[in-house]
Amino acid sequence: MRAADEIEAQIRDLIAKGQLRPGDKLPPERDLAQRFNVSRNTLREALRALEQAKLIELRKGAHGGAFVLHGDAGTVANSMRDLYRLGAITPQQLTDARIWLSKVIVEVACEMATTDDLLRLQANVDATIAADARGDFDERARLNREFHLVLASITRNPIIESAMRGVMGILADFIQQIGPSDNAFIIPSRRRLLKHLNARDTLAATAEMKKSLVRLHDQYLAQWTARQAQTSDARR
Repeated sequence: MRAADEIEAQIRDLIAKGQLRPGDKLPPERDLAQRFNVSRNTLREALRALEQAKLIELRKGAHGGAFVLHGDAGTVANSMRDLYRLGAITPQQLTDARIWLSKVIVEVACEMATTDDLLRLQANVDATIAADARGDFDERARLNREFHLVLASITRNPIIESAMRGVMGILADFIQQIGPSDNAFIIPSRRRLLKHLNARDTLAATAEMKKSLVRLHDQYLAQWTARQAQTSDARR
């Protein structure tokens, strides 16, 4: 390992062991450089890497320094989007992950959803209908993704929420690539899903979610294939 990588790994280990906690300030650069027996430039490289990973924050000024951050679920989502943009995640893998993850989330929501949770889902559906009536595709797409984030929040599990946020982030990029589409079946499906959630009917709710997502992603993948063919033809 490079010296900067080794320092980064050691500081990550201190955080993992609880020896450094959210809000803690790391020792001054001079002291850290002496402790790790490296130059201050090498130390700064390690600290910048930790800052990019959202583990620490580097503040300037008289009261500045390196501070350990509280956990940010957005870090996972951003990393997943980067993987997609680099080609490490395919549209088909996105489809599979979304369907599998949504099944678990709906099962948990049937058990754990409160009245307020169900009202939030209904408010989202109402807002989506209004956006669709205005012909506002971008807002409709955002609200459709938000519906899944609200569902995920019902699990009260930050791992599930982070995973779904990552999937929705990739989906936003994917939709931007393939362009708008007519998804008139989504709203009726959401209404049926809410009915099943209110009735705590897990089998009907998960079946409705899977049916809707399979139909939606078959449409997305068809658009993707057509777009790839057009791009290939244009390059010839």
